[in-house]
Amino acid sequence: MSIRYDVESGVATVTLDRPDALNALVASMKADLLAALTRAAEDDAVRAVLVTGAGKAFSAGQDLREHAGNLAAGKGLAGTVRHHYNPIVRTITEMAKPVIAAVNGVAAGAGASLAFACDLRIASENAKFAMAFAAIGLAPDSGASWTLPRLVGPSVAAELLLLGDPVSAERARELGLVSRVVPADELAKSARELAVRLAEGPTRAYAATKRALAFGAAHTLSQSLDLEADLQDACAATADHQAATAAFVAKERPVFHGR
Repeated sequence: MSIRYDVESGVATVTLDRPDALNALVASMKADLLAALTRAAEDDAVRAVLVTGAGKAFSAGQDLREHAGNLAAGKGLAGTVRHHYNPIVRTITEMAKPVIAAVNGVAAGAGASLAFACDLRIASENAKFAMAFAAIGLAPDSGASWTLPRLVGPSVAAELLLLGDPVSAERARELGLVSRVVPADELAKSARELAVRLAEGPTRAYAATKRALAFGAAHTLSQSLDLEADLQDACAATADHQAATAAFVAKERPVFHGR
């Protein structure tokens, strides 16, 4: 198996585990990744998801050896964008739980797009991002044309996608691609602490927040206001909201159960 899946303290950790190939994505690995993310989305015991890579890389993106073989066999892309990458990105973005990318090294092409699809990104000082699509004559995939402009603005997104120059971890933080950069030997601990914090939070409110952000990116203010009202009504009826309100009045620390 090229994907490791572990659950502890409400956090599902999904590890891309093909380190000898810089976690480059082959068909079987993409299928396993989608299965792991779907499992996390459907498991009520999981309240946050952490995605990371084994070894020195987060993911170098599509395995070009496999891709070259498909081209030589006349299979083209072999349907991987529609059947693998798109479902993976939809599962991450539509999941009713926060998803964190812990970027431990290079994240290139679809590997970078995978990180950008997550709700939060924390990077090692050794991390590096490269939108490598144009370098091999391809357009972006895995949602990069949607996520990048919203993270860094249309002008910088165009520069990253057209030129494909590598972006260091610190530059990524300056641009807004990641929210935190930490020393390499602290990444696992820092990402884990962030994931546990989210897993202990108001899961249904997080789901509503994800939905509101995605909706607001493609709708008017008036439409977003209407959705916010609906989402607030739904959240107000949750046990977590009612218990947290009572805890605030009593000057106690709220405890959330994801309900």
